[in-house]
Amino acid sequence: METHNFSIEFFPPKTPEGAEKLRATRRQLAELRPKYFSVTFGAGGSTQQGTLDTVLEIQSEGHPAAPHLSCVGGSRESVRAILQQFQAHGIRRLVALRGDLPSGYGGAGEFRYANELVEFIRAETGDWFHIEVAAYPEMHPQARSPQDDLQNFARKVKAGANAAITQYFYNADSYFQFVDGVRKLGVDVPIVAGIMPITNYTQLMRFSEMCGAEIPRWVRLKLASFGDDTASIKAFGLDVVTALCERLLAGGAPGLHFYSMNQAVATTAIWQRLVSR
Repeated sequence: METHNFSIEFFPPKTPEGAEKLRATRRQLAELRPKYFSVTFGAGGSTQQGTLDTVLEIQSEGHPAAPHLSCVGGSRESVRAILQQFQAHGIRRLVALRGDLPSGYGGAGEFRYANELVEFIRAETGDWFHIEVAAYPEMHPQARSPQDDLQNFARKVKAGANAAITQYFYNADSYFQFVDGVRKLGVDVPIVAGIMPITNYTQLMRFSEMCGAEIPRWVRLKLASFGDDTASIKAFGLDVVTALCERLLAGGAPGLHFYSMNQAVATTAIWQRLVSR
């Protein structure tokens, strides 16, 4: 596992209690020595300061950190100011996304798509940043067709992205098919698999509905059959996700990016199983 690009994602805490809890989580996950931690960004820039504060705290603890940068609703001027802030703080890696429009928000801002954001970052900052973009093995919910989705991804990479992180998924074939498809378009950047540990069935169903990630029927039925038995849900989830990670790494995935949900236990358990095998 040491040779793989292994990273962990957090979201910025909204309360002092949340910040304290995340510090404890981070102390545990830092022991796994991930390549970097990433920190998400709220819709329409709602947590921009929280993202930067969390990234700076992680950096002060001696760990590489990558802020997410969403361009939706943003102007060139506002994005330029954020990039200058990142550079001033010595941040060298970021995750560039279009982002979701906040509810009730009318305009899309000056950037319509992530490829325009990537192009702008490169024009403004040259090679300063290592830029990660998003990939959707099961197709972006708003894409017109799978082929259209592959073309959109290729545009982001050609605009200057160094690598990609996928939306989470539970069907390894969707990842391998996506990678094959973009390789045929001449895209050769590393595509790291996004991994969502399974610990809460209701929460997983809600997230998956929002982002278009498919939960295979057999997994869904099994999880539903456990009812409120959280220990069984977690044990089964650990088996399913560890097996997925093993298949991905064996099939050539360059690494794993864990959506930790600011929790340490599930990611640590999967990691320990992977390194012990």
